[in-house]
Formats: sequence, C-alpha cells, structure tokens
Amino acid sequence: MSAPVRIAVLDDYQGIALEMADWTSLPPAAEVAVFCDHLTDEDALAARLAPFQVICAMRERTPLRRSLLQRLPALRLIVTTGARNAAIDVAAANELGITVCGTNACTHATPELTWALILALTRNLIAENSFLRAGGWQLGVGGDLRGRVLGVLGLGRLGSAVATVGQAFGMELIAWSQNLTEERANTHGVRRVDRDTLFREADVLTIHLVLSERTRGLVGAHELGLMRQGAYLVNTSRGPIVDEAALIEALRAKRIAGVGLDVYDVEPLPAEHPFRSLPNVLATPHIGYVSRASYEVFYRDTVEDIRAWMAGAPMRVITG
Repeated sequence: MSAPVRIAVLDDYQGIALEMADWTSLPPAAEVAVFCDHLTDEDALAARLAPFQVICAMRERTPLRRSLLQRLPALRLIVTTGARNAAIDVAAANELGITVCGTNACTHATPELTWALILALTRNLIAENSFLRAGGWQLGVGGDLRGRVLGVLGLGRLGSAVATVGQAFGMELIAWSQNLTEERANTHGVRRVDRDTLFREADVLTIHLVLSERTRGLVGAHELGLMRQGAYLVNTSRGPIVDEAALIEALRAKRIAGVGLDVYDVEPLPAEHPFRSLPNVLATPHIGYVSRASYEVFYRDTVEDIRAWMAGAPMRVITG
C-alpha cells in the first residue's frame, strides 16, 4: 500500500499505547493517531473517525455499532484487544467489508485485581489507610479468610485462578455456573453447588462469567437477598451481570457487608453515580486487565495485526 493508511488508536486513557509496542515496525504508509479522551456521542465519534481506515479498540471502551460503522466509509480494519469484543457489531462490519481482528491476552491480571479487592474489603484497608493519614491509629478489626467460604460464580480460566488463591488462604471453595460439571469442580478442589446455595453459603462471592443474554442480570434481588449480612460481593467481569438497581438497594439497606467493583453498566462511571459515594463500596475504574504485561501483549498483537492486514494477509480474524 503506497497511499497513507490512517490508524486511530482509541481510548488510550494513560497515554502509553505508543510505548507498549514497536509501532515503527509498521510500513511507512501507516499514520498513527492516538486519542486519550473518551467520546460517547455518535455524531462526535463519526466526525472524528471518518478519515481513518483502521480503528484500534481497547476492549469495550467505545462501542462500534452498526449505526456508527455505516457512517465510516473509509474504515477497512478494526483491531480489538482480546479475542472477542461484545461492543463491536462484527456481523455489520463483515457486511460492510470491514475486517475485524483480535489479539492474545494475559489471564493473570484480572484474578490478581480480584484478590486485591477481596483483601482490601475484608481487612478494611481503605478506611484504615485514610484513618492513618488523618493522624489516627487502628480504626477497626479486620475479617479473616481462613476457614471462610469463597463462592465462585463461573469456574473458567479466571474463576479457577481465583479459586487456586483461595485454597492458599485456607478457604472452603464452592462454585456454580450453568455448565459447571462435577468433574471440573473436583479438578480445582471446589465443591459444586446449586445457585441458591452458592449465594447462601459464600462469605465472599466473586463473579467470573462472560456477559451474554444468559448471564445479563443473573445476580438480582433474589440472589442478593440470599447472601449473608456479613458477606461481600466482588465483580471484575462485567457490570450488567449484576442488577445494578438491586445491588444499590441492598447496599443502602446494608443487607450485605459490601462490594468490590471494577465493572459497571455505564463506563466511565457517571460522576454522580451512587457507587462513587456509598460507604460500603470499594470501586476501581475497570482496571482488571490494565497491567503492563496485558498492555504489552495487546498492543504488540495490534501492531502485528495491522502489519499483516497491510500485507494482504490478515491474522486473528474474528468472524462472529
């Protein structure tokens, strides 16, 4: 390709995309523009992205729906970090002649953040740190993990990694998901239970499911009502798996001890959202995958995908 190929890198919140891979390895025709801000208005997005032949999407930060794609006649390639992206209308892209490619991913970062949230919640680390900074000393009494019950909702790659750490802490492990078998549960030293039992018995319940029509709203008022008053809920998967209104109500009524959240229905989280102010919420800004190792894999493969496409041999193509 001799004509310029304009490449848009979206939602680089930390401004480090160009540091994470060798973008100079792209052919000379490649012209890379990095956007660190986040646009939600479709008209603004269409105006910004209209000149670009390539869009690089960081996970699901910017939805690329049919209505937007139809307004981008120059677009020929979308590269998403990860092997799938629910925010991209792949079918519409294919119909419009737009190739969609993915990348590899690290699987350790999200389980690590999950345990950071669990430990911070159970040992009350945020309040203790704030109290110390204000001149105090020992605000309360922390909880324990040894001998407690860790409930894992979804025992896939991430859920099983979280369960392994739970074993190291001496926790009792239980799990449920629609397709969980007794054999898989036993392999990971986990007791398979039904869904209601999972919520009734867990002292800490952590969610590790893919968002789909089957899992959307899976954790609602009924499930939250089954949880112990001293139990914690942790969600590092996707916000809509939990009924947000039901969760806010449970937190306000203090029917559970608290939650650790990294994912939300709307991201970035609106400025006045209750999750920013409720005292029994420990919230992080969807950073489960935001680690140096993850970004190095994401952007390295993004550059590789673009280079392959420009050479006429696209790789890691997503077709549905």
